Amino acid sequence: MSALPASTPPVLSPAGQLELARSILNVEAGSILALAQRLGAEFCRAVERIATSRGAVLVTGMGKAGLIGQKITATLASTGTRSHFLHPAEAIHGDLGRVHADDVLLVLSYSGETEEVTRILPSLTKLASCLIAITGQRHSTLGRLADVTLDLGPIREACPLGLAPSASTTAMLALGDALALVLSRMRGFAEEDFARFHPGGSLGRKLSKVEEVMRPLAECRVAGVSQSVRQTLIAQRRPGRRTGAVMVVHGDETLAGIFTDSDLARLLERKEDAAIDGPIGDVMTKCPTSVVAGTLLPAACDVLAARKISELPVVDGAGRPLGLIDITDIVGATDARDAGAEEPTVFKLVPAPEDEPINSVATPHSP
Repeated sequence: MSALPASTPPVLSPAGQLELARSILNVEAGSILALAQRLGAEFCRAVERIATSRGAVLVTGMGKAGLIGQKITATLASTGTRSHFLHPAEAIHGDLGRVHADDVLLVLSYSGETEEVTRILPSLTKLASCLIAITGQRHSTLGRLADVTLDLGPIREACPLGLAPSASTTAMLALGDALALVLSRMRGFAEEDFARFHPGGSLGRKLSKVEEVMRPLAECRVAGVSQSVRQTLIAQRRPGRRTGAVMVVHGDETLAGIFTDSDLARLLERKEDAAIDGPIGDVMTKCPTSVVAGTLLPAACDVLAARKISELPVVDGAGRPLGLIDITDIVGATDARDAGAEEPTVFKLVPAPEDEPINSVATPHSP
């Protein structure tokens, strides 16, 4: 048997490569711009059907459209719309049992005639409350059976051969994002909700609240205002690495001040050794900067940077300390979480003006 003749691929110069790449991107961008102009009442119907549904959104598609469907599924789920991916080939072998009568089906097929998809359409129309199609052929099998059809319109693929799904899948992806994000806005999805679904990685770190990363009160050094500095330092020994600050409280347990290692060093430098046996309330920094529980971590980092401090008490609404943010914990935890990440989390600690005091300031912080 003779081998197929070897063909020599065309040689593209760097300029030719860039020209082709730009033309591909322009074709794909053009497909999205054209789609934006096509959107109308059907898109609003699709949003309404999903928003009022009591079930989940089940997304299905085959091949490249299926891969786009998986991404749309993930985007819906992360922005407040419960969703799952249903593989059409697995669906005919029992996975149709995942479909509930309250669910909405989002079916992707540019031709509208994908065999694996059309095979399950009769079952899907009976099992789910609504079938929404994303297709380029409104009058296809999929388009005709759908309750709502989002028509992508005629799209020229960016592939030089005009065959590989490229511009069509780009349009599908963009339309899926539009659906997910419009639904998210309608649900009043906020930063706090986003944080609940993204607890890991650099994104989760940026959306963490201070109480999630602070040292809890049980691991902090706390003293009453009348306790001596010496008694405080001796009594507040704790296993593990200690913080460089003692939170000082009034009799009603509200935060009165903070006493740091820097405060102790200043007493020694000024030869005020006698103060060590006096009340800590006399030498503490009164009304220290603090943040209220619920403050996002980046905002707390901004306070640490602006005030040039290393420890930041976290208090409840009544001003009672709940814990302490220690800058070394933030740096250490951030480095650990971001090890191997493509884009590490960076909290910009911008120095305050030189005339700012180095220790905690006397003006309470209102987040």
